[in-house]
Amino acid sequence: MPAPRHDLPKIAFAAADTAEARAARDALSARYPSVAKEEAEIVVALGGDGFMLETLHESFDRPAAIFGMNCGTVGFLMNEFSADALPLRLAQAEEVRLHPLRMRAETRSGSLSEALAVNEVALFRESRQAARIRIVIDGVVRLDELVCDGVLVATPAGSTAYNLSAHGPILPLGTPLLALTPISAFRPRRWRGALLPQGVEVRFEVLEREKRPVSATADFTEIRDVAAVTIEQDPNTCLRLLFDPEHNLEERILKEQFVP
Repeated sequence: MPAPRHDLPKIAFAAADTAEARAARDALSARYPSVAKEEAEIVVALGGDGFMLETLHESFDRPAAIFGMNCGTVGFLMNEFSADALPLRLAQAEEVRLHPLRMRAETRSGSLSEALAVNEVALFRESRQAARIRIVIDGVVRLDELVCDGVLVATPAGSTAYNLSAHGPILPLGTPLLALTPISAFRPRRWRGALLPQGVEVRFEVLEREKRPVSATADFTEIRDVAAVTIEQDPNTCLRLLFDPEHNLEERILKEQFVP
């Protein structure tokens, strides 16, 4: 192992299970000292956005910041990979803080489950029949019935993931907004969703829940046969992402919105 260097924070290298990511980890480990993830001040995540999501979920109870480097097919939240000048890049990196969503799901049987989501909380129909969902914001019914394949609430970090595929808006990181986006809405057919302040409570109430069953998913956690789902940003959980100054998220977000 290389001799310790005092100009480096405690770094852990985490790699996706791909040949490219493992090779990148080996190259970095040969040049810079590292520690276990549990001891790290900064975790360097090597992979794509999917692996970044996994790494962020592992960081809920750890104070380490995450510096991602792209070794995958998608890397919207990742910096460019280079094994050179890592101490300087980490010293000059700009920090973005994220708060995940907390999902509280009540099932038809009356059980309660909670899960955190970095990207989105989404409801999906379980059968061939469209779901019928009432949307309540801060205790006020805003849409009495949405007939759809599903509906989701996305964070800025998740706005370029499934939310974008469902034609939802892209939200710059750090924007104090959430995206409420329908999935294949049948009625109201022209409703495209809403932008919500990050501090709101969103509640989805499943109508005709026996006939039209619905599941709820918070990133990796799925709850089947839900009756109601409440979603709020969790202010007590903070995730720290580090970006190269030239990463220029604002420019990438603008470009993404004009892709034909």
